[in-house]
Amino acid sequence: MPSATPEPRRVVLGVTGGVAAYKAVDVLRGLRRAGYHVAPVLTRDALRFVGAPTFSALASEPVRSELYGDATTPIPHTYLGQGADLIVIAPATAHVIARLAMGLADDLLTATVLASRAPLMICPAMHTEMWEQPSVQSNLATLRARGALVVGPAVGALAGGDEGAGRLEDPERIVEVARAVLEGWRGPLSGRTVLVSAGGTREALDPVRVVTNRSSGRQGYALAEVAARRGARVVLVSSAERSLALDVAGAVEVISVESAAEMRDALVERAGEADVVVMAAAVADFTFDAQPQKWKKANGPIPFVARATEDIVSTLVERRREGQVIVAFAAETGDPEEAARHKLTAKGVDLIVGNDVTGPGAGFASSTNEVLILDRTGHLERLSRRSKEEVAEALLTKIERLLTRGD
Repeated sequence: MPSATPEPRRVVLGVTGGVAAYKAVDVLRGLRRAGYHVAPVLTRDALRFVGAPTFSALASEPVRSELYGDATTPIPHTYLGQGADLIVIAPATAHVIARLAMGLADDLLTATVLASRAPLMICPAMHTEMWEQPSVQSNLATLRARGALVVGPAVGALAGGDEGAGRLEDPERIVEVARAVLEGWRGPLSGRTVLVSAGGTREALDPVRVVTNRSSGRQGYALAEVAARRGARVVLVSSAERSLALDVAGAVEVISVESAAEMRDALVERAGEADVVVMAAAVADFTFDAQPQKWKKANGPIPFVARATEDIVSTLVERRREGQVIVAFAAETGDPEEAARHKLTAKGVDLIVGNDVTGPGAGFASSTNEVLILDRTGHLERLSRRSKEEVAEALLTKIERLLTRGD
């Protein structure tokens, strides 16, 4: 009779070349005690700090370090990547983080990551000066936007007698997070509902003509995609005709709207179920009484009277439920700080994102953005020009902190 015992979950433990590599032994032991099958992959630099025999003795199978296989496992990166339920890299150096962000596959560990659809946990460890480098933070933002979960680093004693941020997260904590990820957790947004609006609304003048704006919906779609990769259930209310990334399309419910009124109705209807509302759409300030028939040029200028549209953000704030986080956007021409500070207070939101839509590489149709993020304490953070996915990642990280604080 076949055994009824289920196969243990498989974890690839990547160890890279840093002093903290010795702590990976405790991570390995913790994963094994939890009942997981652990396959260790040590980089060549890691072997300068720790010995393969120790890991081979404690793991479920021998250490692998070489990209090229042997008679028993001719293609080790596909064997490891396809069989993994989770990949944990602890410690992860600045160098390997950069290689992962670039999508390189020049050793067994990076090739295994690319050959896998399993969740990726990155546990950084490095000196504070390296940790605080913008390049390191940008690379981590790229990896987070692709769905990687970054655990740590902690603050404490570092190599050489230094102290500060960059210490490898405690091995027990790494194992605890690994167990949660294997059970479906993907971070503070996991299991939460995020409601996002995207695109510029279109207000009809007649059955043919509309008044709209230049918003492409890119930033809203980036927010929806990154939130879905972080485990959220996402409802996207959009007037933009864009496609979602294939890996998250099934996790995002899209509600198509056209006018400001339609967007308002859809958002109000779904806001009650949302833990987070992000108003990234560029909603028209005015609407019109549309002509019933196409207006002919021979008839002269179209007679229309502009009427102010409802302030959707204020409506959502009035109806907000306890613990709900609401974020607004302020698209301006010129320095958006003054307008962002005014709107933050006037509308009562938790965060506001401001940007100058006339700035190079920061306009509506651009793939990049340059923004400021202002919170209710008055703290202002400026994000230099970067991809809209990276902006989404930074904003959602701030939202996660607000949600965690509320818990």
